[in-house]
Amino acid sequence: MNLSVVNSRALVGVKAVPVAVEIHLAGGLPALSIVGMPETAVRESKDRVRSAILNSGFEFPSRRITVNLAPADLPKSGGRFDLPIAVGLLAASGQIDPLQLEGKEFVGELALSGEVRPVDGTLPTAMAARQADCSLVVPAQNALEASLVEGCEVYGCDSLLHLCNHLAFPEELARIRSKPAIVSEIENDCADLADVRGQHQARRALEVAASGGHNLLLVGPPGTGKSMLASRLPGILPPMTLQESLETASVASISRGGLDITEWRRRPYRAPHHTSSGVALVGGGSQPKPGEISLAHNGVLFLDELPEFPRSVLDVMREPVENGEITISRAGHQADFPARIQLVAAMNPCPCGYYGDQREPCRCGPEMITRYQSRVSGPLLDRVDIQISVQRIEYALLRTDAKKGESSKQVRERVIEAYQRQLQRTGKSNAQLSSEEIERHCVLEEEQHQCLESALNKFNLSARAIHRTLKVARTIADMECSERIAAHHLREALSYRATLREQYRP
Repeated sequence: MNLSVVNSRALVGVKAVPVAVEIHLAGGLPALSIVGMPETAVRESKDRVRSAILNSGFEFPSRRITVNLAPADLPKSGGRFDLPIAVGLLAASGQIDPLQLEGKEFVGELALSGEVRPVDGTLPTAMAARQADCSLVVPAQNALEASLVEGCEVYGCDSLLHLCNHLAFPEELARIRSKPAIVSEIENDCADLADVRGQHQARRALEVAASGGHNLLLVGPPGTGKSMLASRLPGILPPMTLQESLETASVASISRGGLDITEWRRRPYRAPHHTSSGVALVGGGSQPKPGEISLAHNGVLFLDELPEFPRSVLDVMREPVENGEITISRAGHQADFPARIQLVAAMNPCPCGYYGDQREPCRCGPEMITRYQSRVSGPLLDRVDIQISVQRIEYALLRTDAKKGESSKQVRERVIEAYQRQLQRTGKSNAQLSSEEIERHCVLEEEQHQCLESALNKFNLSARAIHRTLKVARTIADMECSERIAAHHLREALSYRATLREQYRP
C-alpha cells in the first residue's frame, strides 16, 4: 500500500478543526515534501519524523514521499502533526496495520529519539473528537487534560514505539487509556472577605456585583482597600458549571502558558499591569493567541490604576465587554475567542489621588483632575454597571482586635442563592440579559418610571446605562427574594451610577 490517511486536528482560535494527513509513497529519488499551507514548525517536522522513525527501530521509506495536510487553504502550525505524519508513513509503508488507524485521531510532537512530547490545545481537540465520535491519541503528558472531556476515549503514549506496539496488539490498547479524571471543584481558598475592615458600602457593592455578574469600578484615595476588595471577589462568586469550566480551560489550553490542571473548576482572576499593550490585553499575534480578556473568560479581569492604561488600549475592550467575545483578524484568517468577563477596575480620582479626601488636601487643579479622569472614555465607563466610592476608615476598625466582618463563605452562600434564582428564571446571570428579557423581567411601576426619568435627566444617562441600571435593580431584588423591582431596589441601583458624575466632579 502506497497511500494512507490519518486523522488529526488544527487549532483555529479555541476550535479544533479536522485535518486529514494524507501520505503517498511514489517512485523516484528519495525526498519528502509537505504541502497544505504548513508553517515553519510543520515544514521542519520532516526531519523530526525521520529521526524518530529510525531511532524507534523502524525503516524510513526510501521513496518519494508527499504529505498533504487537507484542507489545503487552512494554515497549519506547531508540532502537533509530527505523530500523525509518522504513523501515516509507517502505515503507507506497511510497517503497521492501516486498519488500526480507523476511528482514531492523533496529535503530538516527536523528539528525535521517538519520544512523544506534549502539545497545546489538547482540551479543545478532545472536545471536537468526542463530537466526531472518535477516540484520541495524545502525548502521555496531555492525557489527563484530554480526559477532562467526559465521553471522549483518550489514549496516552510515551513514544512512537510504545504507540506502534499497542497498535499491533489491539487487545492491549486499553492499557494506555487515560483514567477518567475524577476532579471535584477545588476548595475555595481565595483571600477572605473577612480581612476587609469597614467599607460596608463597598462590601455591599461587591456582593451585588458577584450576585449578578456586573462590572464594578472602585474609586478612592490610595490605601483605602480598592485592590484588596477586588481580590476578594473570586472568593464569593458562584461555582462554574461543567460547560463553563470546559470553555475556560480550553482558552488556557491554547495559551502560551498552557492549562494548569490544578486550576480546574476555579474561576480565573487576571490582573494585568497598566503597561500591557493592546495585543496583550485582547489577544493577537501572527498566529492569534488569546489575551488577558479571554484568559479571564467566566472570571474576573481586574484593571488597577485604570487611568494609567493607555486610552487606546482601554478602548479596544469596549466591544468585547459588551458582546462577550473578541475576533482577531489577520490577512490569511481570523480567530474567535470568548471574553465573557466580569470587569473590575480601580482608580484614584486625580493624579495625586486625594481629591475628595477628608484628611489629605488635593494638590491638583481642576484642569488636571478633568484631564486625568478623561483618560477613561465615557463609552467604557458607560459599560460599568456599579461605580462606588471607597473612603478612609477609622483606626478603631483597623485594630487587630477589632471585630471582623462576614467571611467570604457566608457572603458566597447568599450570592449562590441569588444566582440560582436568575438561572431558574432565564438560565443566565442578570448581567447577560437581552433587551427583550429586560422588558419581560424588569417591569417597573409608574412611580419608578418617573424616578428613572428624573435620574436620566439629572445624570444624562444613556439608553445603555438605563438598561444596565435595570439589570442591577433586578439583581438587588433577587438578593431580597423579591419577584418585582421595588422603589428602593431602583434607587440603590441608580446610586451606583453617580460616583464620578457627582462625588468626584471637579
